[in-house]
Amino acid sequence: MTTTRRAILHGAALSALAPSMSWAFDKEGDRKILVFSGNQAVPVLDPHMRYDWSTRMIQQSVYDGLLKYVGNPPRIIPWLAEKYEASPDGLTYTFHLVGNAKFHNGDPVDAEAVRYSFERGLKLNAGVAWMLKDFLKPEKITAVDARTVRFVLDRPFQPFISYVPWWYIVNPKQVQANLVDGDYGKKWLTENEAGSGPFKLKRFDSNALIHMDAVPDYWKGWPMGDKNRLAGAIYRIVREAAPRRAGLQRREMDVITNMSPDDMQQLAKLPGVRNEDHPGSTTFGIKFNCQNGPTADINLRKAIAYAFDYEALITIHNGGATLMDSPFPPTMEGYISVPGIPRKDVAKAKEFLAKSKVPSGGLELEYVHVQGLEDARRIGLVLLDSLRALDIKLNIVGQPWPTMVARGSKPDTAANMTSVYVTPIGTDPDTVAYQYHRDSWGLYYGMSHYEDKEAWAMIAEARGMTDKQKRLALYGEIQKRIVADQPEIFGMIPNRTWSMRDYVKGFEFSPVRFTGEVDLYPMWIDA
Repeated sequence: MTTTRRAILHGAALSALAPSMSWAFDKEGDRKILVFSGNQAVPVLDPHMRYDWSTRMIQQSVYDGLLKYVGNPPRIIPWLAEKYEASPDGLTYTFHLVGNAKFHNGDPVDAEAVRYSFERGLKLNAGVAWMLKDFLKPEKITAVDARTVRFVLDRPFQPFISYVPWWYIVNPKQVQANLVDGDYGKKWLTENEAGSGPFKLKRFDSNALIHMDAVPDYWKGWPMGDKNRLAGAIYRIVREAAPRRAGLQRREMDVITNMSPDDMQQLAKLPGVRNEDHPGSTTFGIKFNCQNGPTADINLRKAIAYAFDYEALITIHNGGATLMDSPFPPTMEGYISVPGIPRKDVAKAKEFLAKSKVPSGGLELEYVHVQGLEDARRIGLVLLDSLRALDIKLNIVGQPWPTMVARGSKPDTAANMTSVYVTPIGTDPDTVAYQYHRDSWGLYYGMSHYEDKEAWAMIAEARGMTDKQKRLALYGEIQKRIVADQPEIFGMIPNRTWSMRDYVKGFEFSPVRFTGEVDLYPMWIDA
């Protein structure tokens, strides 16, 4: 083992969070370990049960999909599948697998593994299942031979290919060997992996750190070459921004995210540090609880939306954001600018308040944000100040991401208002519209528990339409209807930012990745 000052710093910095770890990380000769830090835990590693930015960053490191999103603008490239064909009627998709892919235990990634993984995702009916379950049945997935898998949809579904990259392939043998009461390996895969990706799991502590080793003979090879590839990568969970900033300055961390715009400006001035700042498609909204409590009243929701100071969002982000004028980001196909979307108008806010069940205000509401996320906390302060005009008080509460999501999963426990960043996971408008469907209740982007049966029917209809012009026109009507119902304060689209040491190479931005998420596979350290 070779121990360097950098390794000592890593070990010393992590020792408080993980006392059982060795004082310094092992190294393979001169190979480096990339340390990435954010504020969000990874409570469930299972690729078919859950996803958010931190979870998916680890999932895509240890698992592979048939296809993969890369670049900006995002494009889909072959991965485990070297090619695919679609039938003229849009019902049948046939994927031909590469011949050299293997799981971390040495088993080949074959068509049966693909079939099993999609079946598992559909039958568990969680996480990624919403993308395909209305159009694909498990029995309609066939392993034709070892390298060919066929999907037959119940009816045409235009977004199908745009969702395939997010269905990661698990090793059926490993999963089946770890069943607990027929749970499809759900308990075991919470903290273990059965993947074929460029990294394999070494240590999993959902609230402190995830340590992964690089797979030396990864079947896809390494884009920077074997000589420069990493020995491994660590995701270190640090709730507050100040210690992340200090860690980057002291070279205890190589890449950090979830920093305030003010922090980013200060970090950019440091020698040896560079910022990545990219216009994205991630929307920030304040989700109302549309089912329970005072915010179930649409007139109160409208009053709050018109009282809110939207320009403060741009100020908080030092100009690095644009205001939303639709539930869809402008980069999304089918986007329209919705006429009359609320902007600050206190007179109008008071008109709506007068129509509500609390016409004089005099109540207190709760606003929940991710603990340690400074931008969201500051936005809460703006909301607090805005609501004074309506004689409404605000209790601002920071909670860990898993706690916030768990609370928001049910209408009877969800806060009155919850701040959420949501990234479209693909290039099809269904990726945004479906967030407002009944089937999204319980998921982090469905915390408004928005109810409009006609809107739900429109969203469901648009999913299966084959006439593109009519489909996009329907999405225009969907956007107008959602804005009219005001299930959230439609806020802004912030730039996506990371700060890193200048020796970090291979960073690639893609707007379909979530907030702080990066693809660790092409990254390496030149130092």
